Amino acid sequence: MENLIEAFWGITISIGVSALIFVGANRLFDLVVDRWFLFRAISGALCGAILSAVLVGNRLVKGSSLLFVILCALIFSVLASIPSLINKRKYRIATGPAMGAGVGLIIATFLKDSVNPEIQITSVLVLVVSAALLYSLPALAFRKFRSGGFLFFITIGWVLGGWLLAEIGEGSKSSSYLLTVITFSLLGASLTSGPERDLLGRNRFQERTRVGVFLGPALLFVLLGLIIPLGRTIYLSLHGIRGREWAGLKNYGEILTNKSSVDLSDWSNIFTSRLFVLALLLIFAGVVAGLWSGKKQGRVLHPNGSFLTPSAIGVFLLIFAVFSTLRGTVINNLWWVIVVTLLSTGLGLVAAVLADRVRFESAAKSLIFLPMAISFVGAGIIWKFMYIARPPKKPQTGLFNAIWVGLGKLGSGSAGQIIGVAILAIVTVGLASLSLFGIRRKQIAISLGSLFVSLPVLWILYRLLGPGIGGVEEGPLGLPIGKPILFVQEGPFNNVWLMVVLIWIQTGFAMVILSAAIKAVPSDLIEAARVDGANDRQVFFNVTLPTITPTISVIVTALIVLVMKVFDIVRVMTNGNFGTQVIANEMWQKTFTEFNLGLGSALATVLFLAVVPAMALNVRRMQRSVIQ
Repeated sequence: MENLIEAFWGITISIGVSALIFVGANRLFDLVVDRWFLFRAISGALCGAILSAVLVGNRLVKGSSLLFVILCALIFSVLASIPSLINKRKYRIATGPAMGAGVGLIIATFLKDSVNPEIQITSVLVLVVSAALLYSLPALAFRKFRSGGFLFFITIGWVLGGWLLAEIGEGSKSSSYLLTVITFSLLGASLTSGPERDLLGRNRFQERTRVGVFLGPALLFVLLGLIIPLGRTIYLSLHGIRGREWAGLKNYGEILTNKSSVDLSDWSNIFTSRLFVLALLLIFAGVVAGLWSGKKQGRVLHPNGSFLTPSAIGVFLLIFAVFSTLRGTVINNLWWVIVVTLLSTGLGLVAAVLADRVRFESAAKSLIFLPMAISFVGAGIIWKFMYIARPPKKPQTGLFNAIWVGLGKLGSGSAGQIIGVAILAIVTVGLASLSLFGIRRKQIAISLGSLFVSLPVLWILYRLLGPGIGGVEEGPLGLPIGKPILFVQEGPFNNVWLMVVLIWIQTGFAMVILSAAIKAVPSDLIEAARVDGANDRQVFFNVTLPTITPTISVIVTALIVLVMKVFDIVRVMTNGNFGTQVIANEMWQKTFTEFNLGLGSALATVLFLAVVPAMALNVRRMQRSVIQ
């Protein structure tokens, strides 16, 4: 209860502080037009207080923390406001760098020796020139070059090269003074290089900065949480184990050539696997059914259910045949992306269609969506206990192994075997009758679907009458003992059992979005199709599905991004052992367990580059939908 209360107060205080910040920022920018000097003084004081608070919070300064914060607020306020009182531009231009140098000297004096940077001239020059070009080229192209903006970008490049990419603690105090003084001199020059704003200029400034008030915090978080860490990660990926010695593309080469990442040595076994043979048979059956149906329709191939269903299942089994033979971290990630994305989207679509307009729609959707409320770590723990296998002589506590061993013990007795055979025989007769019904009514999809469902039923019936079914084997004393399945230990299909966890979670996500899309399909289109004599299946495939295709593509790209970064489930259930390693977990292990910063950063960069195309596609599609 205490944690709940603390969370409530934390959320309340956060919302209150955010509201105060936005209101205060609006009131501050109200001063721009009529009280320009006061606006600059307050803005400078706030910037100085924030910068000093960051330095104090990271324990980078020595002496009194409160004194340092107050001093920074005062000197930044002076640096920002005094130049506005100087009318002559040449004096104002000289004042900014001079005052900035003084500010830099004061701040450098307070900095601890443990943060003295070792200046790397090459890195500094490259980033300064890059920042200058980044501003200059677009500014010159649009004829909006401003000396203040140019100097500000140079300041950013100087800070990135001199501080963020430097070896902190390896330099001297003089290097700290040099970098700090030049940083604030450039900042002062950027503030005073342009002409003083007149009344019209202050009005324009106020209008533009209103947008920045609301976008600024978000952009700041993007800068601190994405841009800067990304740049640092790419930089480290080009260096060695400790992130110091230059390695170039060596780490990326290791990812692509290491057999633990990509192992194609057993590729020829794909063509001899039973999954491959079964996949070809199903695809062949689907093509034959499509040709037969197409001949009746006067076409070469009719893409109806009798063609699509077995063909889709065959392609899916073909994917399993390929990825269960090829091994490696990158291969596992691709397997996750394809299987989880397709099954989550497909099952979500099926659930949305079946639950649409039924009496218990809300309850059914709530149950399917419920796993979305569980964290990946929590879901991994739940399913780990469901998959768990205890020693054969002990009772099984995992759900699936308890059922599996229970079936074995039931099938080993004559009474249980008779009951099982009777039930399966009835089911087989029912499926056969349904198949005959489909043949008489010329419904090929019903006929083939019934035959397909009967295959596992016939297999279970065969196992009951022959070798037996369930996890039981003969013990040392001749008595039956349990033989559990090692779901997460036996490869390569242990990867699939881990994928089930994410599919279980994400099916609800896909269902909710697709259900909303289905309900948004114009009713007049459906009514027009029914007037033309279309049945439910034809309405779905020819009207509903084409209409919701953009929504499906959005879900697919969102799932690709999510699945590509999968980490928690693998970390909790196997920690990447037993051939279940994925890129995110290997990145964690290389960086924080083996302390190989270079290779870990390279893996992080590869993961980022793999996610970017899907994210860009999603953003582009959303922009097009807004324009339309």
